[in-house]
Amino acid sequence: MLVIYSGILLIFLLFTILNSFFMPKLKPAALKEIPSVSIMIPLRNEERNAEELVHMLKKLVYPDLSFYLLDDQSEDATRSLLEHHIGKDVRFTLLSGKKLPEGWAGKVHACHTLSLNARQEFLLFMDADVRLHPEAVDNAVAMLQEKGGALLTGFPRFPVKYLMEKWLVPMQHFLVYFHLPLFLANYTVFPPATAAHGAFMLFRREDYLEAGGHESIKASIVDDVHLAKRMKDTGKKVLLANVTDFVTCYMYTSSKEAWNGFKKNIFPGFGRSLPVTLALCLFYACFYVLPGALFIYGIVHFFAGQSFSLFMFFPYLIIVVQKMYIDKCSNQSLLLSFSMPFSGAAFIVLMLVSMYTSLRNKGYEWKGRTYS
Repeated sequence: MLVIYSGILLIFLLFTILNSFFMPKLKPAALKEIPSVSIMIPLRNEERNAEELVHMLKKLVYPDLSFYLLDDQSEDATRSLLEHHIGKDVRFTLLSGKKLPEGWAGKVHACHTLSLNARQEFLLFMDADVRLHPEAVDNAVAMLQEKGGALLTGFPRFPVKYLMEKWLVPMQHFLVYFHLPLFLANYTVFPPATAAHGAFMLFRREDYLEAGGHESIKASIVDDVHLAKRMKDTGKKVLLANVTDFVTCYMYTSSKEAWNGFKKNIFPGFGRSLPVTLALCLFYACFYVLPGALFIYGIVHFFAGQSFSLFMFFPYLIIVVQKMYIDKCSNQSLLLSFSMPFSGAAFIVLMLVSMYTSLRNKGYEWKGRTYS
């Protein structure tokens, strides 16, 4: 049985490697033309990011940039810090968020408000905790021009510091490389094969407007994926690229914040489907938690001088190699791959808690707002 079990895990590893070939990598490229680009960033209680964000934006080398920053009713020093560090730079427009209308999710309404003010040919929506390489915009626009897409998005590099971050944040890349058929995602307009990350979404403005923009998904708390699917619904090409060499996201400042952030997104991200969520819990328990238990069992028997099979170790080694390959692709620390069983266990608990919170109508708390 262990031979068959290990064989299944090897198939998962090979699929992951083959699947990754259909993820284009953002790299230095020459621009065919230089369209105008607006970078739009909603900020709600982002005083820890405001100063570094503005300084980073000023270092971007793209020649035709405008910046639209929206202070979304922050209760901290976000606005005063923005005003101070923007100074007299005329490329910046600082907007004020209004009271959230009924039926809208907070970030979606903020992005919609930003889009109403921008007139540039390309719209880049970002989060305040994102840091771009100085040439990131140039290369993203060049790829969109080359591939003929309407939307370019990608999961950033995620430096991780806290325990829950280390276990959960890199799982975003794992889910994409392992579960998403990247050929269908990047070469068809098949909506179910769609992934996106709201930290970096570059649109052709005319395609964004034709698809209805953020207004078309106004109640969504998984706005990035739903908007990307909306683009595909209208026949637009969506590109999911490996942007980790040029886009970095510092998502959370504590394990608790990481937990709450993922809890808000995970069950809604699975379409609030009870069967899908329970099936994934069982899948990860069987294939990504059990190998760790088998490894410990083998170690205990080895030191006890009892007979054991080397195949006890193989499942764990295979999932470590699979995670290590993905971590290498995503510029993540390779040492994190050895804790894959803990990541799998944390992911299972997270899915169950997120599902329970939704089914009990408790609502998800995030940045002072409650989402259903």
